Amino acid sequence: MDAGDLKIFEAVARLGAMNRAAAELNTVQSNVTARIRALEDGLGTTLFERHSRGVSLTAAGQRLLPYAHQVRQLLNEAHRAVVDDGVPRGLLTIGTLETTAALRLSPLLGGFVERWPDVDLVLRTGTTDEMITAVRERRVEGAFVCGPVDDAELVADAIFREELVLVSARHQARLDALLARDGLKLIVLRAGCSYRQRLEAFLAARGVGGTRLLEFGTLDALLACVAAGVGITLMPRSVVGPLWREGRVAIHDMPPGVGLVETLFVRRADGFVSSALSAFLDVVRMPPDAADAAD
Repeated sequence: MDAGDLKIFEAVARLGAMNRAAAELNTVQSNVTARIRALEDGLGTTLFERHSRGVSLTAAGQRLLPYAHQVRQLLNEAHRAVVDDGVPRGLLTIGTLETTAALRLSPLLGGFVERWPDVDLVLRTGTTDEMITAVRERRVEGAFVCGPVDDAELVADAIFREELVLVSARHQARLDALLARDGLKLIVLRAGCSYRQRLEAFLAARGVGGTRLLEFGTLDALLACVAAGVGITLMPRSVVGPLWREGRVAIHDMPPGVGLVETLFVRRADGFVSSALSAFLDVVRMPPDAADAAD
């Protein structure tokens, strides 16, 4: 088994057919079929179930697939490292929290794109857990996540500091009365969201039970439901500040030491730092005093 075998295996698994993999790899189907059979013989197990619609992975094939993905990503990374001449250019894929993208990155991206027009910047949004997984699997070069992060395989740099606040409808002005309500609804993003985890931990420490979760896929929908009085959420003050100033929501301060969090940029410790990534980090990184002033 070598990298070439895994490249063919990954293409067949992803496309679900030998002929489609052959077309993508610019070879003939008989060559793909022969390589897969040789790989199966070498491993002593069947990797694909053959059927009239193409192929599907066996249990053994499913176990092999993550390694094939890693090899594919490593080969792509090796190619980028070889051709990188120090001038930022080419594809740069960054992961980020939706709140960070809207609040922190939007004002900075215009300057980055103008300065480095040959960089093809792609932003992938998701939860902290999703972004850490994407970094570990080399699907993004790095990602903005909510700290802390304790992972020996990752390098984490503090970039921004956020103050988290509880957010409710504007008529719900007293926090104690709010938390004493029966059937309190928590308006949250999907599982893996660090703000959701912090809200649940805070309420558990206060002895608040019997809550119900309402999960939303977008930040706009979440905040609209909070403003309508459906429930409460936990968000950076800077995200909900405009809604508060418009009188649409109420903001409740968190206890000292609980509401301050850092947004970290994480990347693989063994990953290649491209010129494009280095230039991007130069734009978004700011000294701690500047980060505090931005809040």
